[in-house]
Amino acid sequence: MNQMKQSRITKRRGVSASTKIEQMISDIIFKHVKDLVFIMQVEPGYQLRYLFANENGLLHAGMAISDIGRTMDEVLPLNHLNPLKKQYIKAVNEGVEVVFHDEVDLDNDNQVLGETLLTPIKDEDGEVKYVVAVTRDITENFKEKNRLIDSEQRYRSLIDHNLDAVFSIDLKGKILDVNPAAQLLTGYTVRQLKSKRITSLICESDLPPFKEVISDTKMGNAKESLDCRFMHRKGKFLTVHLKTIPIVIHSEIKGMYIIIRDLSEQAKSTELIKYMAFHDQLTGLRNRRALLDQLDSLVKNKKKQKTEFALLFLDIDRFKYLNDTLGHLVGDQILKQVAHRLIDIQKENCTVYRQGGDEFIILLEKTDRQSAGEFAQKVLFRFNESFYFNSQEYYITPSIGISLFPNDGKDAETLIKYADEALYSVKEKGKAHYQFYRSDMQSTGVNIIALEAHLRKAIERDELELYYQPQIHLLTNEISSFEALLRWNNSEFGFISPAEFIPLAEDTGLIIPIGNWVIDGACRQIKEWTEKTGKPIRIAINISPKQFMQLDLVRVIKSSIEKYNIEPSLLEIEITEGAMQDTKETIPILKRLKDLGIKISVDDFGTGYSSLSYLKQFPIDVLKIDQSFIRDIKYNGKDAAIITTIIHLGNSLGMEVIAEGVEEQSQVDFLTNADCEKAQGFFFARPLRAQEAEEKFILKPKTSS
Repeated sequence: MNQMKQSRITKRRGVSASTKIEQMISDIIFKHVKDLVFIMQVEPGYQLRYLFANENGLLHAGMAISDIGRTMDEVLPLNHLNPLKKQYIKAVNEGVEVVFHDEVDLDNDNQVLGETLLTPIKDEDGEVKYVVAVTRDITENFKEKNRLIDSEQRYRSLIDHNLDAVFSIDLKGKILDVNPAAQLLTGYTVRQLKSKRITSLICESDLPPFKEVISDTKMGNAKESLDCRFMHRKGKFLTVHLKTIPIVIHSEIKGMYIIIRDLSEQAKSTELIKYMAFHDQLTGLRNRRALLDQLDSLVKNKKKQKTEFALLFLDIDRFKYLNDTLGHLVGDQILKQVAHRLIDIQKENCTVYRQGGDEFIILLEKTDRQSAGEFAQKVLFRFNESFYFNSQEYYITPSIGISLFPNDGKDAETLIKYADEALYSVKEKGKAHYQFYRSDMQSTGVNIIALEAHLRKAIERDELELYYQPQIHLLTNEISSFEALLRWNNSEFGFISPAEFIPLAEDTGLIIPIGNWVIDGACRQIKEWTEKTGKPIRIAINISPKQFMQLDLVRVIKSSIEKYNIEPSLLEIEITEGAMQDTKETIPILKRLKDLGIKISVDDFGTGYSSLSYLKQFPIDVLKIDQSFIRDIKYNGKDAAIITTIIHLGNSLGMEVIAEGVEEQSQVDFLTNADCEKAQGFFFARPLRAQEAEEKFILKPKTSS
């Protein structure tokens, strides 16, 4: 009896324990399992009824606990029901597990990706009675997977689209993978390359440094320090730059990437750039840079060997005229022919360079003064033959200046400079010959450079001054006009001749500001003397042909006249016959000046290429007879006849005639008898400062009573 009772108690306890365990499992599934768990009962007509749903399942499905016992059709909206029920029906019909993915919208407007496993539960007859659904949030897993895919695609894109060849090799040097650029570089397919070791593609002589780089990379060091030759499938070697990167996986080096850039085209480009840097593009000759490099090298070596060499500086005579007349196309073609002719003269110790423009330099090594002179003569002789372009024949002559190392200079720049000065001396003495440099040549060049520097500051330093030479009326001895003559008293060099600084001013363009200064000074002096005397005093100033190129010359003159409020007829503009030759430019300017009322005179008439038509075309008021005719008037009958003709011509045209350079009474008498109106020269007065001229000729001292 007691045993039976105990047995019943034990059974009740076992049932109670089992119930507690089931309850515990149910609580865990319901409250603590994060997955969404549903148990569905399968009913006829594919009706699916909720028997169980855990807390997360109810929450994410938007269900209440009261929905347990209802069918899926009753609980879910159609847009969720149809795709979900389709998966359940598949599990019921096929009796196997079904896995699918769908997106779940949360209350916070976020979406999660769920992976659902549908497990059909069958009875003993094999009929599906229940379906257990477990949905897991795989959002992070999916994102991570996508990140891995994205990373891999980025990596593949970096490798596959890299313009450089990329090889992946293992630690033994076997090629594991390559990108398309590697196939193009080597000419092999991927399959062919994967059967090779990387060392089989490296030039044998470059293997030692290559293996050293590989060994260093195996230690975990990326290397970018090797240029080597790489084998193409066709057997040719390519110049490449190579760098290596270790492949590290879980802190362990598994292999390496070898990145190879083809330098073949770059090498060609480098050679081309180097060639262009040291060669003249037009003629193909070496250029000044190549010359300086070669001279520097020679100077260093020759200092040790103490041997001579010569530098011949060659310039084409009158090339600018030829170029301007025939055009640059013809000029360039002739320069090419000159280059070819000079190249023909080259020998073992001779190199021709183009300095620039029409200047060439010939470097003659291992020579002396006599041999250099003989070579220069040979060059000149070679130019006796004519040049042809478009069936037209041209004769060209060169001038040559020569400097010798080490006598004339011991560095490149000095030798070139002195050869150039010797050439300049040739040009001054008639061209078409050669001359060696002499030490006395450099003084002229240095003075010109120094002179220009001082001339640029002459106005601001108040070093310029106008002197005035009176023009005497031969019949009355009255003075009503002066010629203004420019003088320069430099603080360092003293008085400098106009014959020296005026051409320099014209060459450098300084004649424009200096000419403007003269115009202003002359107008100011006219104003001052007119006010002091109460009668008109005319002043003549010289206008350089270069000033006629000044676009605002008329405006500058008009501005000075208005500034000092003087009569325009009291200002006389002297032009040379050189300016008269360019009628197209000069005539309009002179007519505008004439319209202002300014007097126009022709200086040094009869010394240039005068044409009587100039006197007709130009609005001329005054003819000035050059002093070269006056000087020998009593000894040379031709000069006397010319002077008489000019005077009669001027008088008949209603022009005033002034004789320059009068120094003797006999000259005065001749001019007076020939009806010359005015004269100027040392016989009457030298050019004087304004104050001296004023005291002597304008404001004559009163005689005492």
